[in-house]
Amino acid sequence: MSALGAIDTTRIDALRVELVDILGEAAVATDDARLERASVDGSGMSPLIKELLPLGRAQILAMPSSAEQIVATVAAAVRHGVPVTPRGKGTGNYGQGIPMNGGLVLDTSKARRVIEVGDGWIEAEAGAVMWMLEQTANKAGQQLWMYPSTAQSTVGGFVSGGSGGTGSIANGMIHQGFVKAVEVVHATGEAAAVRVEGDDAVPYLHNYGTAGIITTVRVALEPLQPWRAVLASFDAYEDVVQLMKPLASLTPTPRLVSGDRAEIAACLPAELGIPAGRASLRAILDESTVEEATRMIEAAGGRVDDVREGAQHTVKLSMNSYNHPIEWLQKTAPVPYFHVEVLGDALVDRLDEVQAVYPGGMLHIEAQRGRPIGMLAAPYESAADVLAGFDRLAALGVSTHNPHQWAVDFEPERTAALAAVTDPQGLLNPGKLGATVHAHTGTQM
Repeated sequence: MSALGAIDTTRIDALRVELVDILGEAAVATDDARLERASVDGSGMSPLIKELLPLGRAQILAMPSSAEQIVATVAAAVRHGVPVTPRGKGTGNYGQGIPMNGGLVLDTSKARRVIEVGDGWIEAEAGAVMWMLEQTANKAGQQLWMYPSTAQSTVGGFVSGGSGGTGSIANGMIHQGFVKAVEVVHATGEAAAVRVEGDDAVPYLHNYGTAGIITTVRVALEPLQPWRAVLASFDAYEDVVQLMKPLASLTPTPRLVSGDRAEIAACLPAELGIPAGRASLRAILDESTVEEATRMIEAAGGRVDDVREGAQHTVKLSMNSYNHPIEWLQKTAPVPYFHVEVLGDALVDRLDEVQAVYPGGMLHIEAQRGRPIGMLAAPYESAADVLAGFDRLAALGVSTHNPHQWAVDFEPERTAALAAVTDPQGLLNPGKLGATVHAHTGTQM
């Protein structure tokens, strides 16, 4: 098996026969159209990765409809020595879901059953959509600790590839108590499901399935709150940035506080009602804090343009946070843009210097527990220019994460040690663990 290679067709054909017997004819595909769709994700958002595409192509696609079928599918692939690349909704932006060694793409999105809702937790199959889990929790008087900005992502995809999201201001990242338990299937022996709980589950998070394919997930819930979508605007973006920490300190803690310069805000969907030519601040606040937040916004020179009640409005704010404003910018700008994920107090204290690291740089900012985070976007010239900016950002006290590479960068040594035991043949999402990619990775956030 070589990098970006493919498995001989004899093994693929034999695997197909077995998978059809396990899953049924309709759940197994080898036609070009579906294989092409299963071999791409959202990595086109990175102009650096886009220059390298295609990076791999599936030879067979399986769509199991239950956790048990996921286990059986992985077991079959292991018996035939065929690589397995797991896939949820394919919304990842860094190439994590590209089958770089060909083989099998395992689409988990059909395995979406909610198994049980308890006091403080909900458990579901890997393909369950995060927004569906949120709605299910709401009916039980609870809410998710957090959900990704792409609310239609699957829970398996979120905990395998994500870091945090809406709700992280209060509850941190996915590895900080959000995940209560996972069931995973290893690429060993008969590839049976293994349940791991608490801290033992953490090594299986944010590693793209390289140490085990997640079949079910139990995540944390908390009591339901009366959220409001608050939309405010300012003449100056600097005033938005200065409010990140004060708003994040409200009690109860906001679920989201997000801000953009007028140039980026102008690219966002019109239904948000953002006034033209003004910097935007968008927040999901507990109803009890709206009055205090309004006072803070007005004192900083801004105005509250609207306060909206209902989940349909709060999820819209979520769907236009984190990297989504940069995606809207990319769709409308006449030149290609790239972005770098950034973290640190310097985003507030040294805003002009941070934006000046790249010519034409513009910062999208988010309140976060501890320190603000953001997406620094600028017109794309070359990969070398992008990577050279990392050192300049570090000199300003800014931590960076490089979204233009696909290697596991959260505890990679720990993941490699675990995968040596759980995946001795290197069949699980090969090319993502211990890879040398594009040039180098950024500093882990």
